[in-house]
Amino acid sequence: MWLLRHPAAQAVPEPYDSFMHGHLYYYGYFQGQKTASQQSSVSPRGRTECHCADSGTRQDPSSRAACSLLELRHGAGSSPGPSAALRAPQMVPLQGYGSPREPRALFALPSARGPLPAPRWPIECEVIKETIEHIEWIPPAPEPFCQPTDHQWLPTGEEQGTVVYQLSPVPSGSRFTRARAGGAPGPLSSPAAALEGSQDNTLLFESRFESGNLQKAVKVGPYEYVLTLRPDLYTAKHTQWFYFRVQNTRKDTVYCFTIANLAKPKSLYGQGMCPLFYSQKDAQSRGIGWRRIGTDIRYYRGNSGEEPAAFCLSWSACFPHDGDTCYFAHSYPYTYSDLQRYLRAVAGDPARSQYCVVRALCRSLAGNIVYMLTITAPSGGAAKRAVVLSARVHPGESGGSWAMQGFLDFILSAAPDAQLLRQLFVFKVVPMLNPDGVVVGNSRCSLAGRDPNRAYRTGSRGSFPAVWHLRAVVERLLAEREVVLYCDFHGHSRKNNVFVYGCHGSRGGSEARLRERVFPLMLSKNAPDKFSFSSCKFKVQKSKEGTGRVVMWRMGIANSYTIEVAFGGSTLGGRNSHFTVEDLKSLGYHLCDTLLDFCDPSPAKFQQCLDEVDALLRQRLGSGQSWSDAPTSELESSTSGSDSSVSDGSLERRESPWGQKGQGATVAPGQLQLRRRKRLRSRRVRNATRRPNATQWSHGGDPVSVAQPPSACHSGTRSARSPTFVPQQPQSWSPKPPSVPIPTRRGRGAAAELHRAVSEELHRAVPGARTAECHHHTAARATRMEGNATTAGHRRAPRSAIAATTAISVTTTSSGTASSRGGRVRPSSRGATAGPSLRVAAAAGCGRRPGLTALRCSACTRH
Repeated sequence: MWLLRHPAAQAVPEPYDSFMHGHLYYYGYFQGQKTASQQSSVSPRGRTECHCADSGTRQDPSSRAACSLLELRHGAGSSPGPSAALRAPQMVPLQGYGSPREPRALFALPSARGPLPAPRWPIECEVIKETIEHIEWIPPAPEPFCQPTDHQWLPTGEEQGTVVYQLSPVPSGSRFTRARAGGAPGPLSSPAAALEGSQDNTLLFESRFESGNLQKAVKVGPYEYVLTLRPDLYTAKHTQWFYFRVQNTRKDTVYCFTIANLAKPKSLYGQGMCPLFYSQKDAQSRGIGWRRIGTDIRYYRGNSGEEPAAFCLSWSACFPHDGDTCYFAHSYPYTYSDLQRYLRAVAGDPARSQYCVVRALCRSLAGNIVYMLTITAPSGGAAKRAVVLSARVHPGESGGSWAMQGFLDFILSAAPDAQLLRQLFVFKVVPMLNPDGVVVGNSRCSLAGRDPNRAYRTGSRGSFPAVWHLRAVVERLLAEREVVLYCDFHGHSRKNNVFVYGCHGSRGGSEARLRERVFPLMLSKNAPDKFSFSSCKFKVQKSKEGTGRVVMWRMGIANSYTIEVAFGGSTLGGRNSHFTVEDLKSLGYHLCDTLLDFCDPSPAKFQQCLDEVDALLRQRLGSGQSWSDAPTSELESSTSGSDSSVSDGSLERRESPWGQKGQGATVAPGQLQLRRRKRLRSRRVRNATRRPNATQWSHGGDPVSVAQPPSACHSGTRSARSPTFVPQQPQSWSPKPPSVPIPTRRGRGAAAELHRAVSEELHRAVPGARTAECHHHTAARATRMEGNATTAGHRRAPRSAIAATTAISVTTTSSGTASSRGGRVRPSSRGATAGPSLRVAAAAGCGRRPGLTALRCSACTRH
């Protein structure tokens, strides 16, 4: 092996020396043994004076960086001369080493050894140093829904209580600037009130840990507390997820808690859902983890009178131990560190790491790694189809992470079905799309202060890096192979069970309209006690155009779904109980099983499901009706009840995120102004406004011609596309076309001269026609809408002027070239002349009365 020596190795700073030594030591360039040359240092006169061996202490490789570089530069036992640092770079052979090792994980991917990379927090966030971990536990019996309380219970006002916990809020209008591991620098503050003694029964609250979310706690009674959640960072809304810790508990005492600033008017808490509870003493002594707890659960509208209205959640609970450390949560927490620990276990397993490659998709705004897993068998990759899965684009929907972990557990196992799936497909998995939001405890947004699930279509690379890179990966994947399925795991707070939101295939006909419903129907058959096919919706709303499922569907993935996992539980099969962690994980297995059924080489299963879906749609519409022509709104309701409907709206496109390489501008709250863009006119309309002799077009898209009147303002009747159009019978009389010279000047003079010439020829051909003045020259204004010109304010022609009405069109001769668009004529070159021909045909009357007509020439069309 050979190593390039740097001429200024002695002058580089110590951090660079340490990095280079550690990097080269990893690849085997150093044995890490002390030699005589490592005891050298360069004196001001260029002589070697080193005393490393005399210290008698053991040094790590990084502490011997400078001496090691000197050894490389001069060799063992040699001394550098005065001009040693000025020599040219040379290649020094290194003996005794074979091939270099595998490349180092420069992105700090999880490995089986070494500490995990610490999550990076915005500098506004304080973080405690404790590591929060919870055990997994399966309840021995199903946890049923509680009986919701109908009447409202209003707690004592906050102004009459004592603030026992309060974090400094992020200033309104602020935006993300930078992040660091460990959050805000400096000593931590004390947001919790100090206890006055051992008899003080005040609870000690804390939420300054990963995924924690609690802003304020007010004690309004001896055992009654009013809590305020922190909105999503850099926003003023989106309060749903909660996760906090309480200490200094008292056993067998009823505590009442009220969260007073929830955002959604409806919740599963009103249908019997209970909060989650975790006792640290129970976990250590009895192995009990998260469980449902609470009585007198109420979800109701607050009485603050503010707009938008805030909603309250109240519940009562008893703690099992004195002096315990307990946690409350909206759903089973799954943090960014939990994901890193899981991926480190996968990377350290020799069996699973053979067909699972963990890579960094990108880095988030805070610098946290967005991981992407590629799972497939080592052989036969060229002919494989692809499957793309993602989760946690909304950080408060932690059930999606548990379902994703269940999928990974199965697909990385040694089960025969898992081996077959790895041989048939290439899986691209992004288990956590929004790590920043998960770290800080947001409900919906990223550190950009916006919903990432609205940024798939117009989000920039600088503001939504994970979404931008995921779309780029899918674009490259579609260029290489077919993507048979895209699934994005979400959580739902208003409906129980598991269901999907898909995209109707009306663009491909009735058969394609059924195909997107086959996969959900198969999933409902494989998980009948969890998945509800009747709750699935396939309508694409305008407000959902920026979501992942819609964008991926428009990119070409026919089976693109959002899998909604309820925060509550299942009401199918007589269960009426909460979901456990095991239930959520089992969804991953059912997804794999359904994928095998969906891609079965035998078409029997697929055709059976097609027929069943067809029967269900016919049953929904009623007898005697066909669903193939029915709009989607009649087949099903919209997805307005989904959590995704509560959003900030679509994002304004500030750059082209898919065609530019640079980083986009960071989106700041309050800076995205949704403005209506001016509609651009078509090229045909723009050209017509610039050409004095251009042909005008009607509302129906038909050119102004002699035989067919274009619109009511020109001929008194509507176009042929109008439902009230009445065709007129043309007269058989036609004059001999005279020859009229066309002026070649441009502007108003040319049109006027053409009009006078046409009028004179018409007067000679039709006596009395001079009095029929062209009403288009008396137009008061011209209104143009969506590329169609409408002339308003015209004057009627005299009644005496019409025995037989005429319409005149000027057509070019050999000097002009006719266009293929409805007789459109391109103007001839400057100075050329063309002989016009007059065609006079009978037409309908102009104005509101029949028989009132006027002359019309092509010179008027520019009006």
